[in-house]
Amino acid sequence: MAIARLNNTRLTPRKARIIANLIREQRVTAAINNLRFLHKAGAKQFFKLLVSAVANAEDRGDVNVDNLVVSKVTVDQGPTLKRWRPRAMGRANRILKKTSHITLEVAEARS
Repeated sequence: MAIARLNNTRLTPRKARIIANLIREQRVTAAINNLRFLHKAGAKQFFKLLVSAVANAEDRGDVNVDNLVVSKVTVDQGPTLKRWRPRAMGRANRILKKTSHITLEVAEARS
């Protein structure tokens, strides 16, 4: 089992959970191929995170990379950046730029 974390990434949790649900419980090779050709904003960040988790598993040793499965993916909301946009007649609207904390865990598949 190996874990990789990505904190404070500028991707809304709602959009990140869509990608997380696509790769959850998949073999690592299939998940990497899906992320490589996925047309979503955070697919590249998830791809890098998954490759990092696989590298962490290899570094621990005694793990066959071909048997690895994405066992757990969690997306939590991080801090929100608050910005202001000028509007008509001297008013202003608040813009919320949300961030995410993503945790990805890989483990060997159970036979």
